[in-house]
Amino acid sequence: MTDSLFIGLSDQDAPQSLVLKRANRHGLIAGATGTGKTVTLQGLAEGFSRAGVPVFLADVKGDIAGMARAGSEAAAWTAKRAMEMKMEDYDWESMPVVFWDLFGEQGHPIRTTISEMGPLLLSRLMGLNDTQEGVLTIAFRYADEHDLLLLDLEDLQAMLAWCADIADELSSKYGNVTKASVGSIQRQLLTLDSQGGAAFFGEPAFDITDFIALDGKGRGRVNILAADKLMNSPRLYATFLLWLLSELFETLPEVGDPDKPKLVFFFDEAHLLFDEAPDALMDKVEQVVRLIRSKGVGVYFVTQNPIDIPEKVAGQLGNRVQHALRAFTPRDARAIKSASETFRPNPRLDVAAVITEMKVGEALVSTLMPDGAPSPVERTRIAPPRSRVGPLTPGERMDVINASPYAGKYEERIDRDSAAELLVMKREESAAQAEAEKQAALQAKLDAQAAKEEAKLQAQREREAARLEAAKARAAARPSATEKAVASAVTAAASTLGRQVAGSLGKSLVRGILGSLFK
Repeated sequence: MTDSLFIGLSDQDAPQSLVLKRANRHGLIAGATGTGKTVTLQGLAEGFSRAGVPVFLADVKGDIAGMARAGSEAAAWTAKRAMEMKMEDYDWESMPVVFWDLFGEQGHPIRTTISEMGPLLLSRLMGLNDTQEGVLTIAFRYADEHDLLLLDLEDLQAMLAWCADIADELSSKYGNVTKASVGSIQRQLLTLDSQGGAAFFGEPAFDITDFIALDGKGRGRVNILAADKLMNSPRLYATFLLWLLSELFETLPEVGDPDKPKLVFFFDEAHLLFDEAPDALMDKVEQVVRLIRSKGVGVYFVTQNPIDIPEKVAGQLGNRVQHALRAFTPRDARAIKSASETFRPNPRLDVAAVITEMKVGEALVSTLMPDGAPSPVERTRIAPPRSRVGPLTPGERMDVINASPYAGKYEERIDRDSAAELLVMKREESAAQAEAEKQAALQAKLDAQAAKEEAKLQAQREREAARLEAAKARAAARPSATEKAVASAVTAAASTLGRQVAGSLGKSLVRGILGSLFK
């Protein structure tokens, strides 16, 4: 059937298929370790690719990489099972695989910028509390308002350091920003950096449309993320996948119910997304899963235990493939009960009993029929994949990477001027301005001192001038030495003449008087 994917044959030899028109109603592949989940995942991914639907999946153990090579006699069981299941068109076939790797070691690098990640996902990534998340949100707001690009971890670290320096200014406008909270975030950034997170942030940023492409034969490209190393940082892994879903949701247009999905997203080790996730993040996951269907994207969660998926999300999963579960613990018993109750009943099957007794390569299958109703659950032998089941050699992987249409597009990292560089310039400008203000203040002080000294000298000059004027006035009021000598001489002459005149006159008078007397 060209409008559906063959999954396998039921125990009644009835074909079990996944209707492409209903494939964007999401799905679940669950089962204990070693029950065949990976083979089921590989077979579905091949089916979507052959139907012209691009696929993204994470290769946690490294064995999905074999899809880049055709199957062979080395895995003769695949051909044998195909014959038993009367798959007349079965033939070994390689898939158009593109390898990706957040660390750029086993595939093309995938990067995003700090700004595109946003404070919510970053807070989830670093395990911040509400107060620290608030401070991080303030840092993002300040960066947006001041045109400071946050591209990599260095930018975010510089931005946080700047916020600590201007904490008083930020607190009055946005809310309390403490240096203690900033320091806690910085320590988490160092931890993230030590786990390789710095490789994920930067430019060139990944173009999400590169996931949605076909090869020359019209097959959807199979984008495989090398996740074996990434699994050592489960928080980074979960945050990256959620970011990817969010980017798809924000980038793709509304398409309603297309005849087939635009992209199918397999979310392996899905429990990592939900472990200890805060309510805000859970709401985000639920929102994206619920709404991304209208963008033509199907999301399939792959996990060991179906109860790993929260009820709000599990309720959105219409297509289910349940491999065997083992009832070793009370939690396993709850999982079996939960799984058996979620299927549309089949009178022929005791689902709770069948789940524990299925063989490797068998599963309980229920998918959405063309009218949207779930099909009755059927015990199903899963169809074998056409590509290699198992890993690639390093040389084979490198051949695929070099032949990729994206070879060379993302490998070289770009480091343009962003927040870190701009804040360094701002600090230098601030330091230069502070130095200029300091020099200006010093010069003003020197000028004031000089003016004070000048005023003091001027006052002294004025006092001296006044003293001189007073001296001149006194000098002008006193007679000169010549005048004193003439006056003295005149006085002396007058005195002498007076004495002489007086003496002569006296003598004459005496003689006159005496003469008269004696006459």
